[in-house]
Amino acid sequence: MGSECPPAPVTVHVTGFKKFHGVSENPTESIVNNLTEFMKKKGLPKGLIIGSCSILETAGQGALVPLYQTLQSAIGPKDSESSNSSKIIWLHLGVNSGATKFAIEHQAVNEATFRCPDELGWKPQKVPIVPSDGGIMRTRETCLPVEEITKALGKKGYDVMTSDDAGRFVCNYVYYHSLRFAEQNGTKSLFVHVPLFLTIDEDTQMQFTADLLEVLASLI
Repeated sequence: MGSECPPAPVTVHVTGFKKFHGVSENPTESIVNNLTEFMKKKGLPKGLIIGSCSILETAGQGALVPLYQTLQSAIGPKDSESSNSSKIIWLHLGVNSGATKFAIEHQAVNEATFRCPDELGWKPQKVPIVPSDGGIMRTRETCLPVEEITKALGKKGYDVMTSDDAGRFVCNYVYYHSLRFAEQNGTKSLFVHVPLFLTIDEDTQMQFTADLLEVLASLI
């Protein structure tokens, strides 16, 4: 009778991107496609569920419909008693081909300035991502403790940093929409940039992602 309910598990939904101009193999596509199997072998951290693993088109506006379908699918009906959205984390992985270390992104900026056309041919310049949010200087920050996450992963031996600049390309575009959605729906969102496999090999990146999931599960 008096026994307490166990705490609700943390559900993490993970996204990566397809290849795009200048990046013939996107490491995040491999990481996300192999993550469920990898975590089965390794063992999921206590209190963590992988809700979904999806690969997004490397595009801005053209990828919005599938992005929002993916975000929406995680939270269920608004009035559902059982939906514990505070325990839902969106983890977006993107590649920074010039990076030598992992970067935990603190914020996204309401600006789309694409250095090259995205995979659907769109190349905006100084355009607000969500015009109703105001100008291109507007930022949205994750409510997850970025410094703590970085420190915990550093202690595990990874070359990792915090970043306040997710660029102005598709990664920032998706992160901005995800942070906005998270704020509106009581979920949490985090974007992490990874290097190419040539810089940090695939095994290390898989292990990093697994350890990142463990750190996220321990923080909520």
